[in-house]
Formats: sequence, C-alpha cells, structure tokens
Amino acid sequence: MAEPGAPCDKRSESGNVLETEDIMDVPNLEQLTIQSGTQTDVVLKDSAHDHTDAQQAIQVEVRTSETVLTSDQDLQAELPHQNLFHQGFSWHESEIKSKRADAGNSTVTVKILLMPEGNMMTMAFTIGLTTQDLKNHFASELRVPSDIIQITLNGEPVEDHQTLMSLGVQPHGTVQFEMSSLDPENYPIKPVKPQQECVMPDVITVRVQRDKDTFQDVVVEIERATQKKAFLGGYRHKLTKTEYHHAAVQTMARRRPDKVVENFSRDTQTVLVKSQAQQCNINTCTQMTKIGCYMSNMKDKLITPGIYITADEYHSRRLKAIITIQTYTRRWQAKKITAQLRLDKELYVAWAETEERRKIEEKEEQIRSEYQRRMNPEKKEDFALLYNALESWRQDEVERINATLGGAERKAALCALLEEETKLIASIGCHRIAAGERSQEKAVQAFLNKCAAPKRWRAFDGMITEMDTPYTIRAKELRDLYCSINVHYRSQEERLDVLLTLKHTVKEHDCKLTKQIVELIDREADLLTRGVKESNLEGLRKRISTLFLQYIKTPTFNPQVSKVLKVPQDPSQLRKNVYICRSCSSYLLSTDFALPANARVVGLCRRCSELDNEARLRDDFSHYETILRRLCKTELEYSPDSKLTYLLQKQDLRYLVDVVWGAQSVLSAWNDLRDLLLVRWDKQLDWSPWNCILLTKDEAATHVKFENLEKPL
Repeated sequence: MAEPGAPCDKRSESGNVLETEDIMDVPNLEQLTIQSGTQTDVVLKDSAHDHTDAQQAIQVEVRTSETVLTSDQDLQAELPHQNLFHQGFSWHESEIKSKRADAGNSTVTVKILLMPEGNMMTMAFTIGLTTQDLKNHFASELRVPSDIIQITLNGEPVEDHQTLMSLGVQPHGTVQFEMSSLDPENYPIKPVKPQQECVMPDVITVRVQRDKDTFQDVVVEIERATQKKAFLGGYRHKLTKTEYHHAAVQTMARRRPDKVVENFSRDTQTVLVKSQAQQCNINTCTQMTKIGCYMSNMKDKLITPGIYITADEYHSRRLKAIITIQTYTRRWQAKKITAQLRLDKELYVAWAETEERRKIEEKEEQIRSEYQRRMNPEKKEDFALLYNALESWRQDEVERINATLGGAERKAALCALLEEETKLIASIGCHRIAAGERSQEKAVQAFLNKCAAPKRWRAFDGMITEMDTPYTIRAKELRDLYCSINVHYRSQEERLDVLLTLKHTVKEHDCKLTKQIVELIDREADLLTRGVKESNLEGLRKRISTLFLQYIKTPTFNPQVSKVLKVPQDPSQLRKNVYICRSCSSYLLSTDFALPANARVVGLCRRCSELDNEARLRDDFSHYETILRRLCKTELEYSPDSKLTYLLQKQDLRYLVDVVWGAQSVLSAWNDLRDLLLVRWDKQLDWSPWNCILLTKDEAATHVKFENLEKPL
C-alpha cells in the first residue's frame, strides 16, 4: 500500500506524464479529478465512508474550458478488462439492494449532436425523464419552441412519451441523440455559446498506484460539455506554486437518515439589551477645631446671603435678556438685508444706465450708418435707401405745395420740383456708375488674389503651412503686372518699362489676343514718345488693361485660373429650370426671380423688380431685411432644422409687420422698425406666421423667459 503523500503521475496519449503533489491510498480513494487550466493537475480525495464497496469505480472528472461529467458506470463500460480495485474488498448485500432501489433516480450522460452544425452538448439527466422533458429543457436553453425540435436515435425518431430507461440506457450510462429543427429557416438550432477550442486530448491515460511497487494505467475518455461548473475554491502549493481546485461531483449527495426523535433548539438570534444611567452618591465631610485638633481660619471666607430672588423674578430677568438679544440680532439682520438691497439697487441702476447708454449709442450708430450709406452708396441696398429718401422728400414737397399754393403758381412749383427731382436722380445715377466701377475693380482684384493665393493646410500641431506651386507663382506674376499697368501717376520712363515687360510676357504665346495686346502696346509707346497728354491716352490704356485681363482669365496662359472660373452649365440640364421674365422677356434661372409666399405665377425678375421699385414705389426694405436676418439667427439657435424662416422673402415679412401687426409693438406701440423683432408666441412650437408676435428688443427678451404662457403670473 502506498503511503499518503506518495507521488503519482498521469499520462496522456502522447505519453507525457502529468504529476501532482500527493495521492492517497487506493482503498481510501473515492474520486479522482483532473483539472485543466494553465497547468494540468491531479487531485485525489480521501473517502469519508467505509471501504466495503468492492465494485466501486474510480470517478474521473476532467475540467477544461468546458465542464465534462463522467460517471463510474461509464468508466467501467469503457474499461471492462481493467482491474482497478484492491483484492480483499466485497459488497455488502444490504448496500447492493439499496443501490438497486435507487436505480430509478440514477443519472445518465446524454450527448446531443446539433444538426446540421455538428456541435456537441453533453449534460447529465435523471434516467426516468421522457423525451418531451428533454425537448422542454433544450427549448429553454436554445431559445426555440419545443414543438419544432426533433430528437432521433441512430437515425430513428424518438417518441415524446419514451423515457431514457425505455430506450435501453443503463444507469450511469451514456447515450447520444441527434437534434434537428423541423423549421430550420425560421428556427435554426445553434448553441447558446460558441464552442471554445479545447487544448486537452480526447483520451488520456492515468497511472494509479495499486501496491507499493505496483502501478496500473487507466484509459480515461474526456467528454466536453457546454456548461461550466462553478468554481469551488482550492489551494496552492507553497513550493511548486501549483494550484489545486476543489472538484465538483455529478452524483447526488446522500441524504442523512431521519431521526426518530424530533429535536428543537432554544437558541435565538436576537439579544435584548437595556441601558440605564445611575447616579452615584457623593460623600462630603467637614472638619472643625476641637480638643486635640486645631484648624486655622486664616483662609476662611465670610459668606453673607444676598437678596432672595423668586422664580417669577428670575424668569422675568431671563425674558428681558432674551428680548435684548433678539433686538440686537434682528437689527443686525435688518442692516444686512438693507445693505444687500442697497447694493442690488446700485448695481441695477448702474446696469440700467449702461443699457440706456448702449441703446442710445446703438441707435446713433444706426443713424450714422444710414447717413454714411446715403452719402457714399456702394450697394444696391444703399441706392434703394437713397431713392426712398428722395420719394419721402418729394411727397413732403408736394403736400407743402398743394397746401400753400394754387393755380399757376402751384403748377410752376410742381414743374420746378420735377426738374430738381430729375437732377437728383441723375446725380444718384452717376454715383451708381462710380460705385459699379469701384465694385468691379474690387471684384477683379479679389479674383486675382484668389488665383495667386498659395496652397494652405493645417498641420497636426495647429500650424498653418503655405506652399507655392508653379501655377500660383505664374498667377502672382500676372497679378502684379496687371496692378502695375493700372497704376496712375507714373513717369514716362516707368510706363515704358511696364509696357516692355508686358510685351515680353504676352509674346510667349502667339495668338490673336496677344497680337492685339502687342499692337496696342506699340501704339501707346509711340504716342508717349511723341509727347501726347495722358488724358488722351485713357481710352487706349483701358483697352490694354481689358485685353490683358482677358489674357489672365485664359487657362492656356494662366493654368491656375481654371480652378477659380465658373464652369458654364450644360443648357440641356437647365431647360426645366428656366423661366421668362414678363418685363424684359429674358430667359433666366429660377434663382433670378423673387417669389413671395402668395405667388401663383412667375412674374418679374429681380432686376426688373428693383428697376420698377426705383421708378414708381421707391420702397426701402432694409429694415425688413434686418428683422428677417435677426429672425433667422434666433430660429437657428432654437431649432437648427427650421426651414420656414428661410423661405420668407422681404415682401412677405413686410406684409406681416405692416399689415398684420400695424408696424408697431403689441405691448408698447413702439413704431421704430430698428427696435422691433418678430419672435415666437409659444416658444415650444416652431415659428410660423400664426405663431409669432411683434415686440421690441427688451419686450422680446422678457417674453422668451416664459415657459408656459397659459399659466397666470
């Protein structure tokens, strides 16, 4: 017999020996557990009961990434010729009878082959379960209805009422079924968890020590299951650092025999604790002079009784003291509150003065901007403002003439007014021509700067990198040369030098355009040498500048310009989007027409509408455009997906402001359009013409703070 703690080993199919630390005697051996993790160990447990079972087999459990249960009867079926038991042990007849009685409650190992995937599931079931019970169990595990599961044995379907015992399965035996789905398209049978790759072999060899010098090899088949056993703890060897895990068993635990006498326990889980305070007695004593004892009276104090105070007097003094404390406390609180109120008032007054000053400055800035726009008009809106001011002046003059004059004097005054109005219109036209030229020059300069701009990109560190290409360098040279041509107040020598540089530049390409430029350059150079005045050369220089600009805009001579010029669209793609203007009879795109919300047909184009407004109505839409721009900005903050405000035209907004709301605030009747805003009536709903209100800026800021308008203040 081997002593407890004797070393043992385990061999696999390849012949490798897996060693453990200790092994118990074979007669005391109840269970052999093989665990597979980072290392493979053998754990032997000592039996706690008498060694009288001569036919009991060694139970082997292999624990890998998937838990496998193997019974002792299955092991005996696999190894019928192995003598694993020590001689001299026999079964008691009483124990044999009890095991036969418990055969109906024995377990069997059921292997389920999932078709057509070929995955294997291994579980232990009671031998008395029916096929329907197996279907119900696997239906809950695989999440499919039980009525579409079909179980077959050796290719033959199994009835639902048949039990495992009726199918010929022995207790602690093993049986393999095939499981398939009657509706594989809607309810395919797949394992709940994907089958993990196992590193253990299918069969291993375990060497068991029988006697002191006798060893026996046992062949053990490893069965893999989809369920994982719970971790029951373990221990680690201090020297080898090998971990040993406690094994789980597949057999049912033995029930303790019922005791004849029923026992009761008087132990309780709660304790009644009571705490009570007690005051100890204090003993005092005095000592006086007597025979044989002298006590000095040098440090004695003479205590005289004071005025007796009754309880009412005491409580009245306490009440006066409390009233005094409350008086000073309330005074302190009142001073603190008044100081805070005074500070808040000062801050509010300062804020109100700042806001009033800001409003005055903002209005003055608006008036100054309008005056500047009238004096130096640059855009179409500026000229519309001029025509509106002209119309207002004309109407005032007509009313004054009609009110003060009559007859021939009235007609003469109206004729003089008409002549003065004509002069003013002509002056506005001259300003428009000059502004158009300046705008054209700015557009050309911006175009040339865009062509000559270097390539720019932002690096990973935030730095901007610029790079010039040969095309951008060429565009920059042409831009500088164009600016030199258009510079005035040059001397004759400088002008001839610029013309010579231009001539050499355009002569690089031989075409009709370059020949015309060279011819005009030679003509100006000849006139300059003849002493012709510069005022007489303005037209010639303008022609040279225009032709050279055309030269710059040609991609053949300036390749960089091809990325800036607008590519003309295919007319065949625009046939469905072209309309005719009823005034100028021009075919234009739909974007060239300003369509109000109530338009049914396409009317005048934008240019004809502006011309008609300048000739007859002379309305100024700048204030309405400002209100519309503020409305779009506010709606963008509320709802970025709002689209209705971007469909409105200035004519639609004018109708809402002037006709619906009377061009004044609903609350204060303020009629200055510079201070009015259109905001939502109910800010929980999207803006619409029926969900808006016209208010001043301050009133709108207060209105948007209300969450529920129906709730009273």
